[in-house]
Amino acid sequence: MAKDERELISRLQSGDVAAFRELVETNKRRLFTLAYSMVGHVQEAEDVSQEAFIKIHRSIRDFRGDAQLSSWMYRIVVNLCLNRRRKKSLTAMELREDFDNDGVIRSAPEGDPEQQTEASLLKRHLRHAMQKLSPQQRTIFVLRHDQDLPLKEISSIMKISEGTVKSQLFRAVGKLQQALAFYKVE
Repeated sequence: MAKDERELISRLQSGDVAAFRELVETNKRRLFTLAYSMVGHVQEAEDVSQEAFIKIHRSIRDFRGDAQLSSWMYRIVVNLCLNRRRKKSLTAMELREDFDNDGVIRSAPEGDPEQQTEASLLKRHLRHAMQKLSPQQRTIFVLRHDQDLPLKEISSIMKISEGTVKSQLFRAVGKLQQALAFYKVE
């Protein structure tokens, strides 16, 4: 653990409000991106992110430093997302996905309208394909490819062996390749 991180943790554990503000500003985008990748809806991802920071604030005194602070925060977000998923019925989630196009087109690249449309369709198909992965596979895929975390850190966050991470990542990639095979260029 870096000296800066130890200092920040110490400040957080002593109740330093400025340190918590710094933690939020530094990490809000990453935690939101992780939550969005897992839940697929902007509003729900914002709710998860806020809930995660509340949980972080309440539990920072219990943080022992066994893992990196970022790994601990990722684990909180992952757990919140998995708990939300467990609480929802599958049919309610499918109905929301059918009617909720929360920002797919907004993030399309600027320029050629044809490219914007293709990018929008690809993102929609990818999001749909991601929803077909198991929660564990989706989490591992997002942590590896969106958050660019090493397998060892994912193993620590998920509390599973590195071999399991590798096999689940391999299966996730295979399922995504199969679901998006129609995008292959001849």
